[in-house]
Amino acid sequence: MRAETVRKAAAAERTPEFGPWLAQACILVVDDEPGMRNFLVRTLGPRCKRIEEAADTDEANRKLDRYHFDVVILDNIMPGKNGVDWLVEQRAIGFYADAILMTAYADLETAIQALRAGAVDFVLKPFRSNQILNAVARCLDRMRLQRENFVLRYELRATSEHILLRDKLIGESPAIRGVRETIAKVAPLPTTVLLSGESGTGKEVAARSIHALSDRASKPFVPVNCAAIPPDMIESELFGHLKGAFTGAETSREGLFMHAQGGTLFLDEIGEMPLATQSKLLRAIEDRRIRPVGAEREVPVDLRLIFATNADLEAQVKQGNFRADLFYRINVMQLFLPPLRERDGDVLELARLFMDKLSLQLGMPPVTIDADVTAALLHYRWPGNVRELRNLIERSLILGAFPEDFRGHRSPAAFAASTLEDVERRHILAVLHEVGGNRDEAARRLGISRKTIDRKCAAWNV
Repeated sequence: MRAETVRKAAAAERTPEFGPWLAQACILVVDDEPGMRNFLVRTLGPRCKRIEEAADTDEANRKLDRYHFDVVILDNIMPGKNGVDWLVEQRAIGFYADAILMTAYADLETAIQALRAGAVDFVLKPFRSNQILNAVARCLDRMRLQRENFVLRYELRATSEHILLRDKLIGESPAIRGVRETIAKVAPLPTTVLLSGESGTGKEVAARSIHALSDRASKPFVPVNCAAIPPDMIESELFGHLKGAFTGAETSREGLFMHAQGGTLFLDEIGEMPLATQSKLLRAIEDRRIRPVGAEREVPVDLRLIFATNADLEAQVKQGNFRADLFYRINVMQLFLPPLRERDGDVLELARLFMDKLSLQLGMPPVTIDADVTAALLHYRWPGNVRELRNLIERSLILGAFPEDFRGHRSPAAFAASTLEDVERRHILAVLHEVGGNRDEAARRLGISRKTIDRKCAAWNV
């Protein structure tokens, strides 16, 4: 397997003009002539991830039921059923891959029929190897651009604000270091991950980190907020639909599962998914196949699934609001994202980072984080977590100062849960963070002995 991968990578490097995506493509060749199939397999096989061949449309049907293909290269004139008619049938029952039609007859009517049937390219026999390689490369590049554009538009619709630092878990507290260590262990594995924690703790950031450290990093990362999709549309959004499948479906469209093909699909707020869709999701997870709305054929998918929730799914199961079998299926590896109030000192690092980034973004001078603000940042309970902190920094930049109701004024409602020991711990760790871990300097600033800091750090496992 290793030798095969190296061989294909070397072939891709030798033919850079055909693009980097050819080495990752799965291709189906449908032609009744053994000589043409052999030529295409010899030409494309060393350069693509997988190639399959079919001698007729019946064999092609069986291959499509079993595998996912990015491109189908199809002869038009074959015994039994011509390529154009077969392509029309396949589009009607749920076939999304790009098709290249081969023909020995270059008449306008055939070309028009091929385009109407959904072929994206037309190759006239006889042709040279470079011609078919260029046709396949064009198909793959077109498909990549379409999916990237769709995912980008979807992300813009799904979020109303620019998310800073979304690909990094910032902080040096023991809690967040433990999260990073767990991510490093689980990311290279195909294991399904369930991220849990309060709203605003960075579950999407963690999901993106898992994707970035996996072997799927070069493929799409598709985030989906299940709570933001209307219940009557979520099945179509996830699995896609065919033209005419329901009122308003004027064209066929691939779903988010297909747009994440080869990469990672992140389903956030999974607890908000309707029960009817949960059963279909469970089947998709187990079989790695999806059925678009209105389709007769199931489509194989190859992707990693990461789930997230801020709800207690076990309680949801007991209440009958979440399927027990789905919960046990996705709860393979659960990773808890700690709230900001439990991430000792990280709030100061995040505040400074947000201040630097947002001041540049808004074109406003940074606001000084003085001693009063530092104390307030450390003492506040942050019910909205990192998202609330970001909003506070942005509001302070707009006002030109931190709000007076925040600067050093501890409201009983906000800080009632803070004990004296908790405040002491946060303050000492924050000073240690400011001096780069130098305990002698921290002791001098705090007015306590070095032994006191050593004893407390040992008690806190720092």
